[in-house]
Amino acid sequence: MTDVETLRFLTREQALEIADTVGTPAYAYSFETLKHQAEQALNFPNAYGLTVRFAMKACPNAAILKLFLSMGLHFDCSSIYEVRRAIAAGAKPEQCSLSSQELGDGFEELVAMGVKINCCSVLQLEKFVSKCPGKELGLRFNPGVGSGGTGKTNVGGPSSSFGIWHEFADKCSEIAKAGGCKVVRIHTHIGSGSDPAVWRKCTGLSIGLCEKFSEVTTLNLGGGYKVGRMASEKGTNLQTDCAVVKDVFEEFGQKHGRKLHMEIEPGTFLVANAGALVASVHDIVQTGTDQGHTFIKLDAGMTDVLRPSLYGAQHPLVVVPRDASRANEREKYVVCGHCCESGDLMTPAPGDPETLAPRTFAKAAPGDVLVVEGSGAYCSSMSTKNYNSFPEAPEVMVAAGKVHVIRERQPYQDIWKYEKPLPDSVVP
Repeated sequence: MTDVETLRFLTREQALEIADTVGTPAYAYSFETLKHQAEQALNFPNAYGLTVRFAMKACPNAAILKLFLSMGLHFDCSSIYEVRRAIAAGAKPEQCSLSSQELGDGFEELVAMGVKINCCSVLQLEKFVSKCPGKELGLRFNPGVGSGGTGKTNVGGPSSSFGIWHEFADKCSEIAKAGGCKVVRIHTHIGSGSDPAVWRKCTGLSIGLCEKFSEVTTLNLGGGYKVGRMASEKGTNLQTDCAVVKDVFEEFGQKHGRKLHMEIEPGTFLVANAGALVASVHDIVQTGTDQGHTFIKLDAGMTDVLRPSLYGAQHPLVVVPRDASRANEREKYVVCGHCCESGDLMTPAPGDPETLAPRTFAKAAPGDVLVVEGSGAYCSSMSTKNYNSFPEAPEVMVAAGKVHVIRERQPYQDIWKYEKPLPDSVVP
């Protein structure tokens, strides 16, 4: 067993090539890994049919959306803007499902186009019935339980605002009927944890909600499939850990004579370990003696991978020395980002973004490359873009050993492109 994390899909040569030709920081994605993960999701155990919807908020680059479309995946969208983005990438409106904390103005236009809407609150349902009388809709419920790696990734249970509380199901049925609308989909999502017992319990609660709506034909179980980013972490095996779901659907079908179509919405599962951030070591500093640390300073940070700073998420970090002779030398470092922010930390303690947690790496020197693995999900899409006026990093796809740019680096002038000056009468 190695004493340090190792590169996942990039070779040493590819990491250096990206740094030298595209520049750092840059996101890199593995075409082959994306395909493999999509194939795994498409084989999710099901009884009466399956639709896999990519939770596109995880990584919405058009090249990735187009790849998944070509494989038969549809999209889970979290805003009307994500719907527009998916359609711009080639998705048909009927391949998009919208479940949003904010049901924005103009949603009725999307309904008319064929986009599927899941109302996520009683007020959203009332708005839908008012704007789209007689139309079919879905309801997203909070089934009363949740599971997540942290409280910030848990979207089920009494401490979560996501979805309609399950005890309001009868009220929702009355509102929909009053507007002549048919509830044809039930949607739940409990978070991104890995507790199979909670996941199984939620499936039973979710399918139980379908009993209250006789016209429901589809049950969407959301996502929440754990991915092991670190070598010590175990991920969800869809074929074994989730096999019980098929049984629950079959039991419901036998009892009620209704064969429910299943939908799932993986995001992290599809893209997390298919992505990496290629950064450069631009400085190494030391503080104190026994109480101090040796810090690696990167040319990237929370502007590119926010998860460690946000909730102490753990990412494998791999130093790629320019001098290969240092590859087997070991040193302990704390890795931090380039922002003028004490919380811009890449090696926090697990679940504790404020605690420094030194790790062992290959001995580093300024100019070396450092790869942040597990950066395919909720990194490029969930960064503190332009903080300290750093430009948005480019994205590349590695396919058949070749590097393809799929998003250019943001020109720094674009950071203030849409700013407008005050009139001279205000500022002489």
